[in-house]
Formats: sequence, structure tokens, C-alpha cells
Amino acid sequence: MDYLEFKIKCLEEFREILIAELSEIGFDSFLETEEGIEVYAPSDSFERAVFEEVINTYKAPAQITITEGQVAKVNWNEEWEKNYDPIAVDDLVYVRASFHPAQEGFKHEIVINPKMSFGTGHHATTFQMLRLQGEIDHQGKRVLDVGSGTGILAIMAHLLGANKVEAFDIDDWCVENGNENFALNNLSIQMGLGTIREVKPEGTYDIVLANINKNVLLDELEVYASLVKSGGNLLLSGFYTGDIADLMEVAEPLGFELVKTSEKNQWAALVLKKA
Repeated sequence: MDYLEFKIKCLEEFREILIAELSEIGFDSFLETEEGIEVYAPSDSFERAVFEEVINTYKAPAQITITEGQVAKVNWNEEWEKNYDPIAVDDLVYVRASFHPAQEGFKHEIVINPKMSFGTGHHATTFQMLRLQGEIDHQGKRVLDVGSGTGILAIMAHLLGANKVEAFDIDDWCVENGNENFALNNLSIQMGLGTIREVKPEGTYDIVLANINKNVLLDELEVYASLVKSGGNLLLSGFYTGDIADLMEVAEPLGFELVKTSEKNQWAALVLKKA
């Protein structure tokens, strides 16, 4: 399959926003460069009008210029080895690919082979979720990771002492990648495939993690409420700081109270507690 390649020059503070926006319209591969980002989409499913709408929204404030090309199927693993850097979340966790050496001075280490999957720790939402997880007692808890992607949050839950961790994603490619990463980190679970309504998790959980996007979160909050134990925690991210009020408007009538907010590069994360 051929891919369309767009080399986007933009202001640094807009890189993560553009990656998030483009990931929702069919782009599945991203590389950060010194001048901006390189993004890739399968040519057979590319919708130019939708792409141009996103770009036009940010073109002026982000000072965007674009060079377009077409490439044959890329060895994404090789590209990641050239461009993927480890991530340090305070002294809590060091996230590295298997081709990087270990690093001392961290409480935990996560090893992933990201294969261009969204949720590697580089994005502000994943970074914040990892940090907030480190502030919550996971010892002996039952944890559900909704839309798990690379599986990084589920792995973090395991490292923090969770007794049982479950995870799923709607993308079969993410499921395959996530299961590989679980094995790399000695987590003996298998990621499920489907939406939360299709997977139908059973019972209740001490902690539910959902790093997706605003529209999905709003649609699924009622389901999360049925799954979080009384006194349990719901961690949310994948939306902008300006979206917090909309989410809380739905979450509060479902019995959630806001415990903590977090912000990084205009992206937000929330810790909610079930009454």
C-alpha cells in the first residue's frame, strides 16, 4: 500500500495538536522533525477536503507550510529507531524502546516497541496520564484501560502493583502491538478488540483509565460510571483544557467529583472520584 507523505513545518507548540487532529482523520504514522512533523496516510483512504479543513484551522497561528509527496510502504520500525527518543516522567518512569539502553534513577521502566502507534508517552495526554497514575494507589487494585493503544497505561498500572489489569482497543493493529508490549514487560494479559460496549467488561473496577478524545469520552462516560466502584477513580485525557467544563457537566450527574486537573501544552487530564 502506498502512503501520502506530508512534511509540515510549524511552530513547535502546535506539533502535538496537529498530530492529535490528524490521527482522527485517517493518518496513522507520525515523525517529529527539527522543523515540525512528517505525517503519513494510506493513499486509498485519504480524504483531502477533511485534511485541508484541519490544516486551514491552524495554518495562520501555527505558521504552517507543507510539502506533499508519496512513498511506498515504509519500514516504520526502522524510522522509529532513527527518530524515537526515550521519555522520562519525573523520576517515576522511564519509557524506552527495546533498542535503547536502560537508565538508572527511575522507580519504574517501561519498554515498548511503538511501531508508530499513538500513545508512546511523547504526547502530552499520555505523559499526564502516567504522571497521575503515579499519584494513585494501584496496589492490589483492579484496573481497566479503555482504548489502550500501545498498552503503556496498562503496563504502568501493572508496575504500580495492580492485581488485575484489563485493556482493549478498537484497532486490531493496536491490539497486536499492545500484546507485544505486554510481553516485553512481563504482563501476562491479552488486549481485547472492540469498543467498550462491544467488549462489555464485567464487574467493577477500582481504577478506569481512558485517554481517547472528547467525543468518545462524552459518549461513554455513562458506561464508565457503571464500571467504577464507589470510591474508585476515573482518569481521563485526550482533550483540551477548554473541554473540561463540558466533560464535568456530564460526569457530575453520574456521581463523579473532580479531584485534580492537569495541563500540558493545552492538553488536559482529570482525576475523578466516584461518590
